Amino acid sequence: MVKVDEGQPIPPRADAFSGLVFMGGPMSVNDDLPWLPPALAFIREAVARDVPVLGHCLGAQLMSKALGGRVSRNPVREIGWGEVRVEDQAAAQEWFGTASHPFLAFHWHGETFSVPEDATRVLSSPWCENQAFVLGPHLGLQCHIEMTEELLRTWCGAGAREIAAHCGPSVQSVDAILEELETRLSQLHAVADRVYGRWVQRLRG
Repeated sequence: MVKVDEGQPIPPRADAFSGLVFMGGPMSVNDDLPWLPPALAFIREAVARDVPVLGHCLGAQLMSKALGGRVSRNPVREIGWGEVRVEDQAAAQEWFGTASHPFLAFHWHGETFSVPEDATRVLSSPWCENQAFVLGPHLGLQCHIEMTEELLRTWCGAGAREIAAHCGPSVQSVDAILEELETRLSQLHAVADRVYGRWVQRLRG
């Protein structure tokens, strides 16, 4: 794990890895941060060398910007559980199944990305049109499928003030987020198992 926001350097070569995963964070890809330009260049190098890249939330926004897309403020802040729709096309069904149905994902973001040129949108939601895109072996997810009970409780504790300040149709209360966790997480993990399994198949040997 490389903690770029804590000053750890970007590795020198993307093709030294079987695949790359970029996680989320509270910052914006449009911030003036010293690690952002090398991270964007690293993603571009990985894609050029066919090293599979997977991005979660901020990670997907990094992927979009690195590949020529743009990241901007979403019309609304989206926090909590919300349904995402699997697009009716081959790329989406390859990742999410041929009998794909809407599923409940977790969300915590105030910005959104555009789908890069040559990439394909595979997920959308009522509050955020671009929830995921694919480009060959590369996948960027605005929504979160990696959540665990521990993560949810930690995020809700750290973000309680943010939730209280924005609670509304697109932002759930802490109590609402923590309802029926066992069922919700079980269903989410079934989606994650398929998606991560699909991504792992493309890892370089």
